[in-house]
Amino acid sequence: MDGYALRSADASEQPPHAYTCIGVSSAGHPFTGDVPPGHCVRIFTGATVPADLDAVAIQEDCDVSDHSVRVNELIRAGDNIREVGQDVHAGACIAQQGDVIGPFEIAWFTACGLTSIPVQIRPKVALLSTGDELIEPGRPLAMGQIYDSNRAALKALLQDLPIELVDLGVIPDNPKATATALDQAAATSDLIMTTGGVSVGDADHVKAAVEERGELLLWRLNLKPGKPLAFGRIGRAHFLGLPGNPVSTIVTALLLARPLLLHLAGAAPATVLRIKAALGGTIRHRPGREEYQRGTLIADGERVRVTVTGDQSSNRLASFRSANCLIRIPADAADLQDGSLVEVLPFRGVLGPTR
Repeated sequence: MDGYALRSADASEQPPHAYTCIGVSSAGHPFTGDVPPGHCVRIFTGATVPADLDAVAIQEDCDVSDHSVRVNELIRAGDNIREVGQDVHAGACIAQQGDVIGPFEIAWFTACGLTSIPVQIRPKVALLSTGDELIEPGRPLAMGQIYDSNRAALKALLQDLPIELVDLGVIPDNPKATATALDQAAATSDLIMTTGGVSVGDADHVKAAVEERGELLLWRLNLKPGKPLAFGRIGRAHFLGLPGNPVSTIVTALLLARPLLLHLAGAAPATVLRIKAALGGTIRHRPGREEYQRGTLIADGERVRVTVTGDQSSNRLASFRSANCLIRIPADAADLQDGSLVEVLPFRGVLGPTR
């Protein structure tokens, strides 16, 4: 605080107290002389408190005339002073392995005088889509074609992660082209991420290509949307095959791809924010698969409510239009009734900073 640094023992009685100002301490320019009893030093925010002085009277509580200062409020030791070590003590841990380094951490490291820290190398992630029907936006659509929204969504969803994302475009529905693209990606990447091509259709060649040149460790999840998901290895590279339907791609990217990539980047496991909310309306659900529907979470007085964003078909990107959360429906749950409590994963909690 701007004011006058003084010795609290000189102000043991009730105010006002009179002092003589003998100098100035400003930020970067400390006062270095001795301060006799009954004297004070003019001080500004950020300045060093002179030795033997233990309080600051703010200037609004003082009347000043030439070098005479009258303090009109009772002053106690420590008033308006930030002690050395208030932020961090010597020997304290300011970061540990697995921490994600962001702007707040960088500010703290800099304040502690650090110029560099050891970090994990960013994993290199190759991103590919599969499908003869896919084209880039900006071109006219021919009959049977669609724009490739999956790569665009993944690049946006993953851009804040500590990874190096390499966009390798679209693989045509051709076994040879699929094999060539996977071999090239495996040679230069830590993880290959594809969308589509891992189901059981005649044009789904990715799963077979991975099995031929590596190993498939996982295929299919008891999850809706997102059942046709694959995980394995090709050489030294991990492989993650996401479903082709746009909603399935986004949901599995939120629930699985982001945590996996953070793990590969060296981050410690994060706790995903999950809250309870009252369901507005009903949700039809047949027991068997865990399901995640898109919802709109709102504060309704003292209650938190969530409603489903319409048709939840896995092709409907429109279901994200007003969504700000995922509604989790357990695998063993039957229909959910209006007003029942459901578990909700806000997007901010899924996408937010990792600790």
